[in-house]
Amino acid sequence: MDLHIRAAEPAEYTALGEITARAYLQDGLLDFGASDAYLGELRDVARRAAAAQILVAERGGVLLGGVTFVPAGGPMADIAGPGEAEIRMLAVAHAGRGQGAGEALVRACVERARAVEGCRSLVLSTQPMMRTAHRIYERLGFHRTPDRDWNPLPDLLDLALLTYELTL
Repeated sequence: MDLHIRAAEPAEYTALGEITARAYLQDGLLDFGASDAYLGELRDVARRAAAAQILVAERGGVLLGGVTFVPAGGPMADIAGPGEAEIRMLAVAHAGRGQGAGEALVRACVERARAVEGCRSLVLSTQPMMRTAHRIYERLGFHRTPDRDWNPLPDLLDLALLTYELTL
């Protein structure tokens, strides 16, 4: 069965939110575990969809994962400025890993960014331990931008996020 990347449907928001939350939890990406406030943002796909584009990867009717694409520095952007689009909250269910879903989602974001008038680059933030994602980004031509690395919770010194950019 083929892997399909498409816009998420509202009926899928709850399931995608759970896939995303579970992936972050199971990968140990949340400093406060199951009580981490960021879980609410990960699960709230409807709120993200109101301000950005939500894409899903599915195979045979089964959701494997999703990503939030923020065109042209929209309100969901963390680091994107003028002339930049941003990738956020890329997640693939553990059962769906190793099937190309993550890379296909990133490629779809690259295609969308190239279609945005005036968009010169695509940016993203990632945690240091997300090595598989880093390999995908680098394989697709993204490069590290250490001068843009940041910390969403400055009180937690170990929460520095790495940044990448792809010039379009």
